[in-house]
Amino acid sequence: MKTGVAVRIGTRGSLLARAQTDWMVRTLNELDPELKVEVVVIRTAGDAVTDRPLSSAGGTGLFTKDIQAALLAGKIDCAVHSLKDLPTEQPDGLEIGAVPAREDPRDALVGLTLEQIRCSSRRLKIGTSSLRRAAQLRRSFPGADVVDLRGNVDTRLRKVREGAVDCAVLAMAGLRRLGLECEISAALEPDEMLPAPAQGALGIEMRRGDDKLRDLLSSLHCSATERCVPAERAVLSALGGGCQVPVGALGRIDGHQLHLQARVISINGGRMVQAARSDTPDAAERLGRRLADDLLERGAGPIIEETLREARRGAGNG
Repeated sequence: MKTGVAVRIGTRGSLLARAQTDWMVRTLNELDPELKVEVVVIRTAGDAVTDRPLSSAGGTGLFTKDIQAALLAGKIDCAVHSLKDLPTEQPDGLEIGAVPAREDPRDALVGLTLEQIRCSSRRLKIGTSSLRRAAQLRRSFPGADVVDLRGNVDTRLRKVREGAVDCAVLAMAGLRRLGLECEISAALEPDEMLPAPAQGALGIEMRRGDDKLRDLLSSLHCSATERCVPAERAVLSALGGGCQVPVGALGRIDGHQLHLQARVISINGGRMVQAARSDTPDAAERLGRRLADDLLERGAGPIIEETLREARRGAGNG
């Protein structure tokens, strides 16, 4: 891209979204100190939902549709998304221009350690804003109350400190990007808490056909992350339901193999179906679709249908 040309970057206004965008601005300016970058803050429908679980708000793309509309309208040139929030089906005319190196994809406990939860003599309250986390927590800790904990990262941490909940589960990546590693009580390994598809990864979205911008964004791209994330998102796409279904998926590259694991959990944690497969990294999306087929063959379909019915009932009561 020509030096001196301005690039308008769209983002949500949360502290985490701004931190992710500020990283991109710093990186681009290090590559080209003369590049003019303008940050455009856009309030999304998801930001307006503060009084009920996101799963009951209905639809997908609550944190992305308004930003995508601004991109299609030419009000911004690209957008920084948490890739786990981006629907697997993109609007016509848009594409992912770069997937930067992934942060730690694991979930983290704040407030208590795993040992403290397991050894507690009282019924604990564990807070989370995610159906996927809630389902896995209910399975792992049936003696605890898993409660909805909405708000930005600072709000959720404050609620832990004030005792509204005994502990909470948040994304490790978000805490690290905000410089809040000191708040982490324990990292939850994938066997305990499988992350959301694409958790910890960013997606830089742009209009299709903007070759100059794509060339600029190529400097931010990480090929290893770009191979794992499509496999994880392909599982979610093939299963359907988006963020309204408790689905975990995580890929990792070891040598010449891409290893992918995924699971579907009922909301109450009582039923879980999981599977794993490996293939070459260049077959990422095919691997994800095949793994989704494995999950469906093992009984994931009824779990997904039941979860979607409950989500629709919740949306109707919202």
